[in-house]
Amino acid sequence: MKIINCTKEYAEPILDILNEAIVNSTALYDYAPRDLESMNAWFDAKIRNEFPVIGLVDEQNQLLAFGSYGTFRSWPAYKYTVEHSLYVHKDHRAKGYGKLILREIVNDAKRKQYHNLIAGIDSLNHSSKRLHEGFGFQFCGRIVHAGYKFSTWLDLDFYQLLLPTPNHPADG
Repeated sequence: MKIINCTKEYAEPILDILNEAIVNSTALYDYAPRDLESMNAWFDAKIRNEFPVIGLVDEQNQLLAFGSYGTFRSWPAYKYTVEHSLYVHKDHRAKGYGKLILREIVNDAKRKQYHNLIAGIDSLNHSSKRLHEGFGFQFCGRIVHAGYKFSTWLDLDFYQLLLPTPNHPADG
């Protein structure tokens, strides 16, 4: 296995992982599977904003897991805060792959001088919460009934990790 920088050639395997999560879980508060065109726009935004798309592939170059981060809120004063996500292929969960991706996300955010990593996690996703807590993320709030999916109200928990960066924060 190796960590890679995913390019658009991984759009379909990423889409497969995302769509499985959309259809079968509350990891994404989305209803309909996404199409390949939406992935092109997603990759374009990542490239334009210099946000990573980190993948974990096996010896046959099959995508096992991926993660990324992006803009938390669009106002300028939030420039040191990013929100991340990570997903593991349904056949490869509980093997420690999420840890590998999250470690790379944290390291990349430090290299790029971000200060605050945010995770929005469904309140019932205990494995994701444990994963984040293992990296030092702390619970910082819950939005009750933030979403509605599978005929039930969903609560969204927020976790954050404060990084020792940036070295020289500045306004503007």
